[in-house]
Amino acid sequence: MKQFKEQLTERVAAVEALLKQYLPKEEGLQKTICEACNYSMLAGGKRIRPLFMQLTYEMFGGQGSEIGPFMAAIEMIHTSSLVHDDLPCMDNDEYRRGRKTTWVKYGYDMAVLTGDALMIYAFEVASKAFADTACPERVGRAIQILAQKTGIYGMIGGQVVDVEMTGSPMTREQLDFVYQLKTGALLEASMMIGAVLAGAEDAAVADMEQIAGKIGLAFQIRDDILDVTSTTEQLGKPVLSDEKNQKTTYVTYEGMTQSEADVKRLSEEAIAGVSSYEGAHQFLVELIRMLITREK
Repeated sequence: MKQFKEQLTERVAAVEALLKQYLPKEEGLQKTICEACNYSMLAGGKRIRPLFMQLTYEMFGGQGSEIGPFMAAIEMIHTSSLVHDDLPCMDNDEYRRGRKTTWVKYGYDMAVLTGDALMIYAFEVASKAFADTACPERVGRAIQILAQKTGIYGMIGGQVVDVEMTGSPMTREQLDFVYQLKTGALLEASMMIGAVLAGAEDAAVADMEQIAGKIGLAFQIRDDILDVTSTTEQLGKPVLSDEKNQKTTYVTYEGMTQSEADVKRLSEEAIAGVSSYEGAHQFLVELIRMLITREK
């Protein structure tokens, strides 16, 4: 466990350094939006999406630099969704990752623009991978996956149902749809893109989509559990926000005991899936396990 934690610290630090390479320069008349983007991006976080992308890329033998722009892009898209989630018209949260949310720091209007800017800039950054690859068709396919998993058939589609049903009880079908798209889609994109850029076969890419879907669901259920059991200090954001916003969660349907059991089951199924590939290494397995017991 000590070795894993040391490796995780090193890996996250490397991702942080990579992200800084692709952030917009804080200059020009539009300087404020660049500052707000960078404030949002550098607020910390687990960086699990770029980590899963990189680890999947390595698992399938990837060794090039084309993965870098996509690692930055996926984190930009994830951060854009958090900026918008925190807005008064959405979850109305004032803290994220232990500090003031973007709308509190820069104003409601600038936070809306920040989320928009990060979403678009992510694709500008991802396109830089064309200059770093001998296989441009892989980069094109990866951009297609990134767009699909972000848009109306991915993350945003899940957010639509989540917003529409706030204050009203969700059916189990609606809840599963929201979790699959709102949380799972970007993790699916991460592992699929890692596989595609490394040249994995279509069947393996499809496997990564399924495995990542299980990781995403387990991650979201764990979030639901922590919203009930954790504290604002531990979590770095308000707890009981689901109750405050009258949101149906996995815990609502299954209860705490079954929810915890399902997190473990889904994680173990995901571990079995990645372990079936010859290039899988122990760090990836331990990263999935860490998500079961995380406290924030």
